Amino acid sequence: MIVYKSPREIETMREAGRVARLALDAARAMVKPGVSTLDIDAEVERVIRAHGATPEFKGYHGYPASSCISVNEQVVHGIPSGRRLKEGDIVGIDVGARLKGYVGDNAATICVGKVTAEARRLVETTRECLEAAVEMCVPGKKLSDVGRAVQSLAEARGFTLVREYSGHGIGTRMHEDPSVPNYVDAATLKRDLVFREGLCIAIEPMLNAGAADVRTLDDDWTVVTQDGSLSAHWEDTIAITKDGPMVLTRV
Repeated sequence: MIVYKSPREIETMREAGRVARLALDAARAMVKPGVSTLDIDAEVERVIRAHGATPEFKGYHGYPASSCISVNEQVVHGIPSGRRLKEGDIVGIDVGARLKGYVGDNAATICVGKVTAEARRLVETTRECLEAAVEMCVPGKKLSDVGRAVQSLAEARGFTLVREYSGHGIGTRMHEDPSVPNYVDAATLKRDLVFREGLCIAIEPMLNAGAADVRTLDDDWTVVTQDGSLSAHWEDTIAITKDGPMVLTRV
């Protein structure tokens, strides 16, 4: 069931989104060779709590940390650890914050020092896919327009799309209806949705440099590319309003 939000609820979600973005920005500022992903996670939690919010990911279905930090071939849900970043890595950081009963969710992939041209192109294309998808978030457009925007750009650049995971509705719960795929196929068209005011969704393209296939590691969380190729992930929370898309996770 899709829950449409009132202007008041959207404003509260914007407050939660602001905290999620501040925590993500603090994490991005820490990214450099030698820094551990556990140290970054500690800063994420500190910033979230300093703003009167709680880290939405911590304890979510048993998840042990306040952020998901995924390095190189890790697609999503990487668990922070003592692993230290090194020059040439790319690192995806996903942060969720709950404030006043509502959730903001955002992610970015950051280059660690000097990376290969292909790695940088993957990261930038994934970010551009997110931007293209956000532009579709206006009343009268459809869910398939979001998927088509991501898919067409990603595939035109020679990258593949992870299909096992998608964006989602968001509000008082982190994952609400509808699912927001990053592609279009017969199944997505069958359940296509016309956007209207009050819909809030998290859009999160995940692109691989190699094949689209992924698998989950033995920790039951970390998703990696099957062929070991690089993967990138970007995300924002967006409200559909009469004036167009309102990105709730941008300060």
